[in-house]
Amino acid sequence: MYGAEASEIYELLHQGKGKDYAAEAAEVARRVRALLPDAGSLLDVACGTGAHLLHFRSEFERVEGLEMSAPMAAAARRRLPGVRVHTGDMRDFALGSAFSAVTCMFGSIGYLSSTVELDAVLDRFARHLHPGGVVAIDPWWFPETFLDGYVSSGTATEAGRTLARVSHAVRDGDTSRMEVHYLVADSDAGVRHFSETHRITLFTRAQYEAAFTAAGLSVDHVPGLHGGRGLFIGALTRPRAL
Repeated sequence: MYGAEASEIYELLHQGKGKDYAAEAAEVARRVRALLPDAGSLLDVACGTGAHLLHFRSEFERVEGLEMSAPMAAAARRRLPGVRVHTGDMRDFALGSAFSAVTCMFGSIGYLSSTVELDAVLDRFARHLHPGGVVAIDPWWFPETFLDGYVSSGTATEAGRTLARVSHAVRDGDTSRMEVHYLVADSDAGVRHFSETHRITLFTRAQYEAAFTAAGLSVDHVPGLHGGRGLFIGALTRPRAL
């Protein structure tokens, strides 16, 4: 989970690296409607600062977000007045309402630590769907597609502030461990440095598909999207109680 400091700069850095939140949201919305043409509502789980949710709002009549990090949830509320952003954990949330679609973007599903959690989360997603509703998940890397020792960097500049991010990711059993360091230079506050460590599970394609099926969802994996990680998408095939 990203901390308070990283939440201030997270989105700007990824946009500087070329991440197109609007295009990703539009593509997911198109695929949701291919399965449920009259989809009118969406819950974005692990919505972060609301970068995808901002664009989902243009695609659906009603959108809501769920975010575990309080600083990020607060940032999403500031950005999206009038949109309900719940602070909560994808493993145990219960909102008491249903949606046409539930999404989980940007590899956030990988923060689950086991297939037991993955199965439980997909079941919880399914229980927040209208009949025929759709779940769309942007996964983390599979074990065979993860690049051990991968190094990444990015910089961005806005008025009075320059940001830099470097990361190094290694394989550790069935997880990836990513060390991320940030440098932030502000015109008034000077230069500061902070770092974070992220442990992200390398679920297999079969494990994702099994979790969809167990939750009563159809499942299809669309390769090539989201930087090569692809997209899992499926529709509810049997009713589930909230």
